[in-house]
Amino acid sequence: MIIEISSVEQDRKERKRYNIFTNGMEEPLFSVHEDLLIKHRLFKGTSLSTEEITEITEEDDRYRAYALAIYYLGFKARTRKEIEQYLMRKAFEPEPIAYALERLESEHIVDDEEYARQFAKQRIRYSQKGRRWIKQELQQRGVTNQAASEALEAIDRDDELASAIHAAKKKWRSLKGENREKRQKLLSFLMRRGFPSDVVKEAAKAAIDEAEMEQADDDDGLLLDN
Repeated sequence: MIIEISSVEQDRKERKRYNIFTNGMEEPLFSVHEDLLIKHRLFKGTSLSTEEITEITEEDDRYRAYALAIYYLGFKARTRKEIEQYLMRKAFEPEPIAYALERLESEHIVDDEEYARQFAKQRIRYSQKGRRWIKQELQQRGVTNQAASEALEAIDRDDELASAIHAAKKKWRSLKGENREKRQKLLSFLMRRGFPSDVVKEAAKAAIDEAEMEQADDDDGLLLDN
């Protein structure tokens, strides 16, 4: 079956999309991005077979999925799984989603290994969480166990220790009770934050030692005042 285009109108909401009409229809036969409009010369008077229309609309679905993924990535880096879930929420079929993901990876716009490295580096420095916690976060985002493990192996222990000490000092000030009880609470807190046991012990000691030194200085100051 051959269909002739009777008119082409720009979409009022999406300015880069065009609605394609044929005689006797109030609703558009289909719509396409302006790039495909030009590519396939979809102008008034152009004749298309139903097979050609099917191919064009399928190509447009792939194009829209890719373009929407690029838009989504404009806010921050994402993993393959996050993009896939986003496109699924936008009601795309599996084929255009697969096309978009493969193209993004082939263009190195999406790279889960690099994402894992950057994510781990930022989280260890600014989130006051340890490597076990960060690994769970990466896996929740769809990063493979291997990629997550490799990213965590690259973490500088000094950075992780500094993060743990910062968290320990902050937590210690909020704890109540005897020092022995407070120390146990602090150790448990740091373990829950995902820090390794050796880092936990070292960070707790640093926080407690500093707190005791500050207390001693305060006591000395009170004696001098008297």
